Amino acid sequence: MTLARPLLRLAMTTAQRLRSACWFVRRPRTFGVHAIVLTPAGRIVLVRHTYVPGWRMPSGGRRESEPPAAAILRELREEIGLSDSRPPEAIGDFEHILNHRRDHVDVYLVRDAIYRPRRSLEIEETADFALDALPDDLGGSSRRQIDAYLRAASIRPASASAAASTE
Repeated sequence: MTLARPLLRLAMTTAQRLRSACWFVRRPRTFGVHAIVLTPAGRIVLVRHTYVPGWRMPSGGRRESEPPAAAILRELREEIGLSDSRPPEAIGDFEHILNHRRDHVDVYLVRDAIYRPRRSLEIEETADFALDALPDDLGGSSRRQIDAYLRAASIRPASASAAASTE
């Protein structure tokens, strides 16, 4: 491992902590978007950020006036290099309070995503996984959201679908 990766992680973690300190003082309401991104093969696309451990759903912020569907497409182009997909489907929203921030987050399902990972300061790694083989270090809230939204959208892992069709 080169020295650059640990230094980048330290710099990005420090920047995130400074932002959290500002949020503590200002207590703003922010708006965000998260996406469950599925490839044509039914695999889920996840990202690993440089400033927090573990795999996560692609996500990001949006201006209050920005339509959530436009924001998630922008974030997916930035984070995973999305080049094509079906239109995003709104599948839920939630209020999130963390580090004295109040977030309203809209969640989208993006199917048939074609992407090409890009290098960035924010995203350390992008990969797709079978729905029944999610990484062990998938963030707890991401795992809960993925499970809940996939159940609500009646999406099952390929192995579960195959087992159901043979019964």
